[in-house]
Amino acid sequence: MTTEAEIDVHLGPDQLHAALRCDVVEGLGSMPKELPPKWFYDHRGSRLFDEITRLEEYYPTEAEREILLRHAPAIIAEAGADTIVELGSGTSDKTLALLDAARHDGRLRRFMPFDVSEEFLRASAHRLAERYPGLSIHGVVGDFDRHLHHLPRGGRRLVVFLGGTIGNYEPVARKELLAQIVEGMVPGDHLLLGTDLVKSTARVELAYNDPGGITAAFNKNILEVINRELGADFDPQRFDHVALWDPDEEWIDIGLRSRIEQQVSIAALDLEVSFGAGELMRTEVSSKFRTDRLSEELAAVGLDLKALYSDRRGDFGVSLSVLV
Repeated sequence: MTTEAEIDVHLGPDQLHAALRCDVVEGLGSMPKELPPKWFYDHRGSRLFDEITRLEEYYPTEAEREILLRHAPAIIAEAGADTIVELGSGTSDKTLALLDAARHDGRLRRFMPFDVSEEFLRASAHRLAERYPGLSIHGVVGDFDRHLHHLPRGGRRLVVFLGGTIGNYEPVARKELLAQIVEGMVPGDHLLLGTDLVKSTARVELAYNDPGGITAAFNKNILEVINRELGADFDPQRFDHVALWDPDEEWIDIGLRSRIEQQVSIAALDLEVSFGAGELMRTEVSSKFRTDRLSEELAAVGLDLKALYSDRRGDFGVSLSVLV
């Protein structure tokens, strides 16, 4: 018997639009200019990112999938959870390995996906309800920065945060997000966290500068989103995609560099924005981690690192930590 998923919506179209307006005003008014990477992901952006994950140069997705397929039973056994919470769930594709292992273990009772896209969350929740009859599925549509407290309480939890998304947050914001995640946990609950690992500059930069230009198109798509939603007149051809390794911060710094001196109008905000020739606007950072740094950041919010699983090449890490 298939159980219908329960979905709580805390982020509708009006709230999304208001958040976009706020982020654009704040980001384009800062120095240097920046735009949050969450606005990459409209329908076209999601499709482009799916293409990126299948590129030979872009290693994180398949490396993380390899880890989960190899180590899911050990992860589930160590966590002993009856409830799996997935943050940024999307299609929950990689999480199937964990759900299968948890079902085989016999303790799985509830799955709680959390995502910004109501469309994605409803579709994936429906598929999972068919795949796992009797599993209680309670999804939440919301934003990491504002709605994590809406996740239902109860159960012994394994909180899953995959894809290296935590690396898109700079250190202070990253600590704040981890602290928010921990607020929804109780001692004995576990966090499973996907993190890209430090490696050679050449390999990292190639992953974000594919020869086919798909990553560049994905980066520039943020301008198309602002054009469509806020009546802006960005010309993506007047910007170059830039992705460079910062050895001091140990992150890949991604942005759009203005080819010329130009003025951009954003009608919905009654805003005029000037760009100088060569001016760089940041759109994303993607931090890479070392074990000691990861352990220290987890410990700072009360989490004890129990295990760090890696793929065969040592490119990516999935850590399991427990709230003490």
